[in-house]
Amino acid sequence: MLDFPEDLIRCQQGSFGLFFFYYQEIKADTDQEMNTSDICQPDIRDIDLNLLNVFLTVYDERSATKAAERLRLTQASVSNKIAELRRIYRDPLFKRTGRGLLPTSFADRIYPFVRDSLSCVQSSLRLQDNDYIGRTIIIGLSDDFELAFSSHISKFAKNITGCGRIHFKQTNSHLVSEALLTRSFDLALTAGGYTEEGISSLALGSCNYACLIDPDVLDIDAISLPFYLAHEHVMLSASGLFGIVDDVLASIGLTRKVRTSTTHFAAIPYLVKGTDCISTIPKHAAKAIAKMTSLRCLDAPIEFPSQNFGIAWRNFAGRDRVIKELIDTLKKELPAIYAELCN
Repeated sequence: MLDFPEDLIRCQQGSFGLFFFYYQEIKADTDQEMNTSDICQPDIRDIDLNLLNVFLTVYDERSATKAAERLRLTQASVSNKIAELRRIYRDPLFKRTGRGLLPTSFADRIYPFVRDSLSCVQSSLRLQDNDYIGRTIIIGLSDDFELAFSSHISKFAKNITGCGRIHFKQTNSHLVSEALLTRSFDLALTAGGYTEEGISSLALGSCNYACLIDPDVLDIDAISLPFYLAHEHVMLSASGLFGIVDDVLASIGLTRKVRTSTTHFAAIPYLVKGTDCISTIPKHAAKAIAKMTSLRCLDAPIEFPSQNFGIAWRNFAGRDRVIKELIDTLKKELPAIYAELCN
């Protein structure tokens, strides 16, 4: 986070309408929990917005001393500013522990609001620069979709005015809803559906599975079920103990032999290459890996339950022009890219 000169930040206070909207939104929930709604809300015009930069820096550093060094302030000044923030937010914000300053749950909640608001002001100050290309859009997705779609998404973004850098962050269907609601992501691309209030989603297709082998070791053009069960496997699994392949095999009374397990799709080529192992992963990821390596992608000898994949976003974010243009582009382009990749 760049430092904000105090005079410059004060002259930009009118640009913090977005922050104040976020502030009121999150404090309304907290006030209801604390029964403090009768207390007067702070007025954004009475707040030194440099305090917010101090909050972000202390949150990132987990230390008032390190934050002071980064901001070129005294530790006493940082401590005084944190005390003022505690008064404004009516929350301790940070608790001292043996590992430094630990953010409270409320600090965790307001962090993305404060970060995004300061980022918006920083972007507004750069609009006069000829080399300014736009803001960063954060997309949460699992690494199989990153393998299959990230290069395409980056190309789409270049054609959207105001969409600068695309930042891909790894996630999964269990974490993505909370990350969207807390504004850790602008968009998400994962398998599964979304039922949470405040999140919109759009299905783009359905996933299937395929196998990867090293053709230099296994010179075959198809995999039979007996062959599949006779060979060892490289498992892709969050737990490392079982995965969807094991669930499907168990449903028909069968098991497989696993030599190695990993949580990372990127590790699959290194674990399969030079072995007679088979790895069964989502077909779009298998095809993407086979395209970039010497591995061969073959159909799996068992049937898997169909699972939809698509994009999701916060309802409020859908009214953002840049986000909306990116959503519309992904809606139009990704189904065809997926179909071509998996054929």
